[in-house]
Amino acid sequence: KRLAEAKELLAHDIDPNSHRKEKKDIDENGSFKAVAMIWLEEKSSDWAPVTKDRTYRRLEKDIFPWIGDQPIKDIKPSGIRQILDRIQNRGALDIAKRVLQTCGQVFDHAIINGKAEYNPAAPLKGKIPSKRVKHHASITEPKKIGELLRAIDSLDSKFTTKFALQLAPLVFVRPGELRQAEWSEFNRATKEWHIPAERMKMPSPHIAPLSSQALTILSEIHALTGHQKYVFPSIRYDSRPMSDGTVNTALRRLGYTKEEMTGHGFRTMASTNLNEMGWKPDVIEKQLAHEERNKIRGAYNRAEYLGERRTMMQEWADYLDNLKKDTEIMPLNQWKKTA
Repeated sequence: KRLAEAKELLAHDIDPNSHRKEKKDIDENGSFKAVAMIWLEEKSSDWAPVTKDRTYRRLEKDIFPWIGDQPIKDIKPSGIRQILDRIQNRGALDIAKRVLQTCGQVFDHAIINGKAEYNPAAPLKGKIPSKRVKHHASITEPKKIGELLRAIDSLDSKFTTKFALQLAPLVFVRPGELRQAEWSEFNRATKEWHIPAERMKMPSPHIAPLSSQALTILSEIHALTGHQKYVFPSIRYDSRPMSDGTVNTALRRLGYTKEEMTGHGFRTMASTNLNEMGWKPDVIEKQLAHEERNKIRGAYNRAEYLGERRTMMQEWADYLDNLKKDTEIMPLNQWKKTA
């Protein structure tokens, strides 16, 4: 059992000897680091490994260097405030909030276990300014969507880049999920793309139904890259996916500024129009992989909405084809009734 525990610690770059000393330290002087490591070990039993690693790195980088060796019972709000100020000064407001939350949880753990009498992080709650939300630029007006789709089809670029841009509005996944797509994830028989949970940062894989138009594009790409790991490999290295800036660079070449359209904007484009077409918000949100926080409801929705999402994705692809042909634009609220 001790060997298994030691291996688990080493897997997370934690020295077993140092860890034992830290556990002993909690009984002797109750340093913040010692308490935090015990808290992390207990708390993370229900976490995914990536969450535990991320929390440990946050402690190691942003907290331990400043208050790690201090007795936890002696730490004042001013000490926590200085940590937060350092993080805010580098513009990382979201990280500052997570650090404050982590500190608060460690202090609560210390109080419960008799190592501290109060939580010095509590008075700082709500004191970190909110980050101004920056929406991804997107084209949502039907006529302009048609113009964009025709521009993409005329793009004089590397075939994989052009195919990525053609596929993006049909699947509207996140740019990172698109460029890192692997052939092993696609099942053309069931017309599905199964994106692994670890890449989605979700507890389960995301199933993306594929329209006939998406399958046609994938068949064309397969002739070029089907023998490789990635659907859209790097120009220089076949063993790597295309660069994260490739799609946006191609959009700039087409004349669209970053204030007009981005790779992430295909998601907003689909969400806005599908809502106006009358599709259920839950169905759209599920396709966008905005994971349901309620695990029971999330599992139910996965089963309930897959059929609806298949229909929605095919209808969306047909609608885009209509826009691309530059035919008379039918009002969105009428399209679903006649499709």
